[in-house]
Amino acid sequence: MDAAKMGSDLERVLITNDEMQQRLKEIAKQVDADFAGRSILMVGVLKGAVMVMADLSRHLQSDVEMDWMAVSSYGSGTKSSGVVRILKDLDSDVHERHVLLAEDIIDSGLTLAWLKENLEARGAASVTIVTALRKPDALKVPVEVGYVGFDIPNEFVVGYGLDYAGKYRNLDCVGTLAPHVYGGDDVDE
Repeated sequence: MDAAKMGSDLERVLITNDEMQQRLKEIAKQVDADFAGRSILMVGVLKGAVMVMADLSRHLQSDVEMDWMAVSSYGSGTKSSGVVRILKDLDSDVHERHVLLAEDIIDSGLTLAWLKENLEARGAASVTIVTALRKPDALKVPVEVGYVGFDIPNEFVVGYGLDYAGKYRNLDCVGTLAPHVYGGDDVDE
């Protein structure tokens, strides 16, 4: 979906599709260099990482296998407690594999820190995180990230895999929603 189709629902564009594609090309070149001669298992976190996985993998020149996980982080209300439940586990064995863990956004870091630890406990040779977006001001736990597309302000964003109420994932850019869409300023990622 093109940003122009959203009308007044989109407050502003933070990152255009062209900017995202250029940055993913740069990251892919670095991943190819860093993992030269090694097989990569790229693991995407559903549902948000679909766009990142698709576009980044097309820019990679290395052979990669792909797999997916779906997790739910829950707590009281809308805030994550860091307690994670696996909804869809990997089909692949990560033992002695180099895992490139792809995510759409790092917000609190709680779920991603848990996922990294979980994959390492399964015997992965390495777990390197790649994310399209990171909110440094929202981090609650330190998370070592290998590759970051863009650092963004601590604002609720949609597009490029990120949704609000199941909508806007297919927006080809990353932007902020107008407050009239969600009824105010109190929305968590």
